[in-house]
Amino acid sequence: MKKFVFNILFILLSITLFKCGSDLKENGSPQYISEVKEWHSKRTENLKKENGWLNLAGLFWLKQGENKFGADKSNDVIFPEIKAPAFIGTLILNDSVVTIKVNDGVEVKSNGAKVTELELKNDTQGETILELGSLRWFIIKRQNKYGVRLRDLESPLLKSFKGIETFPINSDWKIEANLETYNPPKRVDVPDVIGNVTTSIVPDALTFVKEGVTYKLDPLDAGKQYFIIFADETSGNETYGAGRFLYIDKTDSTGKIYIDFNKAYNPPCAFTKYATCPLPPKQNHLKLKITAGEKMFHGGGH
Repeated sequence: MKKFVFNILFILLSITLFKCGSDLKENGSPQYISEVKEWHSKRTENLKKENGWLNLAGLFWLKQGENKFGADKSNDVIFPEIKAPAFIGTLILNDSVVTIKVNDGVEVKSNGAKVTELELKNDTQGETILELGSLRWFIIKRQNKYGVRLRDLESPLLKSFKGIETFPINSDWKIEANLETYNPPKRVDVPDVIGNVTTSIVPDALTFVKEGVTYKLDPLDAGKQYFIIFADETSGNETYGAGRFLYIDKTDSTGKIYIDFNKAYNPPCAFTKYATCPLPPKQNHLKLKITAGEKMFHGGGH
């Protein structure tokens, strides 16, 4: 009898959840809906570009001194076997400077010119991009760590990518926000997926009201915009488990601030395990189910 009652309750709960999901409908003016769709279309097109996130093929952290690289398993940095020669050359990390020395007979280029030996700029300096066939690579710096970020312009994910599912666009999720000033400014620790923690100074919080409840977010300064890293009650279920990203203008033409969750999007780590994404600070985990923006992407990621 107990098992029968449990099964009935489970069925009723499943029907309720399905009904709640199916109740989500597009809502907003044609102009607004068109604006968000255009934004999302550009967003997905950017993912497919040469500097997008769909073609990452490797991330290799360098040790001080010589790091031999190529497809052979004896190398310190191992490139894809079918894409690279067995021994391409050596990457030398000397304190904070990375230099490449290319082996004779290997055709590595940078900006169209053949490379034999070259000091490489990392991604905080305007990276030096190296080329070999369909492969592209450059140096990234993450605090005191230096690594090789490898791209393959013929990546299988790039070829199979069909877009990202989103919740129906709903203008109710474009919410006016207020600034709450911290005095003194708040120090916010932002962790990332590789274990680093970056401390940022946040002068103001953003507060907004949804269904009578006030919520607060700590945004990071991004020039004319705020950058928000957040998680919510959909995270790990309908949306990416490690949260989502969102940029908003500091003020619009009327001087108001709006948080448009319809433009919330997946971090790079949702697409590839070779990204180094920041994670939401604890205070940006909202006890709210935000059924707007991009849903979980199936096909890659951490």
